[in-house]
Amino acid sequence: MKNVRIALDAMGTDRHPAVEVAGAVEALRDLPDGFTLILIGDQPRIEDELARFDAVPGDRLEIVHATQRIEPSEAPATVVRRKPNSSIVLALMQQREGAADACVSAGSTGAVMAASLLLLGALPGIHRPAIATVLPTAADPMVMLDAGANVDSKPYHLVQFAHLGAIYARDVMRRPHPRIGLLNIGEEPEKGNELAVETHKLLRKSGLDFVGNVEGRDVIRGVCDVLVTDGFVGNVLLKFYESVAGFMYSLLTRELAPVQAELDLAKVFQVLDYTEYGGAPLLGVNGLSIICHGGSPPRAIKNAIRVAIQAVETNMLGHIRREVAGAVPIAEGA
Repeated sequence: MKNVRIALDAMGTDRHPAVEVAGAVEALRDLPDGFTLILIGDQPRIEDELARFDAVPGDRLEIVHATQRIEPSEAPATVVRRKPNSSIVLALMQQREGAADACVSAGSTGAVMAASLLLLGALPGIHRPAIATVLPTAADPMVMLDAGANVDSKPYHLVQFAHLGAIYARDVMRRPHPRIGLLNIGEEPEKGNELAVETHKLLRKSGLDFVGNVEGRDVIRGVCDVLVTDGFVGNVLLKFYESVAGFMYSLLTRELAPVQAELDLAKVFQVLDYTEYGGAPLLGVNGLSIICHGGSPPRAIKNAIRVAIQAVETNMLGHIRREVAGAVPIAEGA
């Protein structure tokens, strides 16, 4: 296995570059050897943060200086042209030029998406890349897509999302036969809006292991491995999911204060912590682009690096290229 090289945008989080550097140090300490991190950002500031950990650039840690940073408020469509020396652009350029195998960024989601599409390009046969995010369930975690890349989607887009999600579930989540579910307001095939009804028809003849419609109340039960929806609904569900852990933790901490010493509530709710699952890959681009929360702590950055390494080592991008070439085009004209 070749040494995996991950480009990490060190200027993306709300507390850059401290969080990214801490996450990088944790990754180098906790994850198996066999990878190198390339930190992209303000070199003097990165070096100052590394000094806090008594770490210096070496065989497994490199720095590429970036003179610009993309702010969350900036229009994503123009960031590559206006800020060619930004940490997001330079991190993706490392991958485009073959210096890195994957890119991890907690910068503006819109900017990462736009730059990924412009610099890496979309895969042939993919009309709209999708953000795949992992959701905890009562069974095994499931991957949901789209989590916000596409507010308006057509039925064949959702079928493409299903194919992309199935490959991610196999390669990164180790599900040999991923079950595909379609998020809907009822189990019957005729339920839902036009998008849901037509997508259901296409998924039934997609060749995937389609288990049918999945209602909101069944998501937490883990009835499928891949949950397909449009980006509008997916983003609402994701943000609701992320709020539940904090709400329940504060509620139970208050109500169970007398017996709290006997309960490890933090451990109980760890399963709902998004930092456990790392970043969300942008599937459908001709590269590996992992997107993290702007408010990510070091643990989330470390786990996003882990996801990127797994995607490289399993050749997920190669599998997507091969499967999409034969399977996805039938959806558009159906």
